[in-house]
Amino acid sequence: MSRPESLAPMISAEATPGSVRSPKTAELVARTLRRMVVEGQLKDGDFLPHEADLIAHFGVSRPTLREAVRVLESERLVEVRRGSRTGAKVRVPGPEIVARPAALLLALSGTTLADVMTARTSIEPPAAKLLAEHGTAEAHEELRRLVAEVPAAWEAGRLAAASAHLHRRMVELSGNATLGIIAGMLHEIGERHTAAAISGASTDNNIAKSEYTKLHKSYVRLLDLVEARKGDAAEAHWRRHMEAASAAMLRGHEKTRVRDIMD
Repeated sequence: MSRPESLAPMISAEATPGSVRSPKTAELVARTLRRMVVEGQLKDGDFLPHEADLIAHFGVSRPTLREAVRVLESERLVEVRRGSRTGAKVRVPGPEIVARPAALLLALSGTTLADVMTARTSIEPPAAKLLAEHGTAEAHEELRRLVAEVPAAWEAGRLAAASAHLHRRMVELSGNATLGIIAGMLHEIGERHTAAAISGASTDNNIAKSEYTKLHKSYVRLLDLVEARKGDAAEAHWRRHMEAASAAMLRGHEKTRVRDIMD
């Protein structure tokens, strides 16, 4: 958790005191600091430069600088502990930063679980192909671990969480950042939908062994195709899997809306 030693090499010419003079000074300062995070000049866990250094560099007042930091705080890019002398710490967000607002927007718009399943069926099979054809050895190894964890999760009654996590990570491991963010946005909805479908099919919040066996075999088949680098086959298999899962999970939930399963 470090602080940059010097601001000069890190902040571009457009952020010099002479150029940060406008009615929206705080927003311009926030934009420059945001860019430093995006470009990796400030990393997760780093502290922003000392307040006095930032004030001197930008040529702004303390209230203006603090307003800029509040902008970044509202975006969840920094964490500020009130009364602390350590300053603002960078917190690089994940998909969770948009997951809740996205779920709220879907709930407000009356979106159904069928609509969400259609979206998931559209993005997951292509992600499986990408993972097979371009995924790293580390990504394939993580998928293997996730598949291997499913039996224990089923026995412990945690199949919904394990399954939803596997679906999300499979997309994220594909290497396509956009698809990964979308999968992260839909993760909580997917997990809650899976849990609702399982609880509706069984009194012990799990599914029958025959159904579980079929599910696990499908996961193993995906893993085999991914590790064999058979992209087209992996995509086709996962599309069949998602279509079958959609039919099963929507049984009894044909008209269920996102708002019905979210807090």
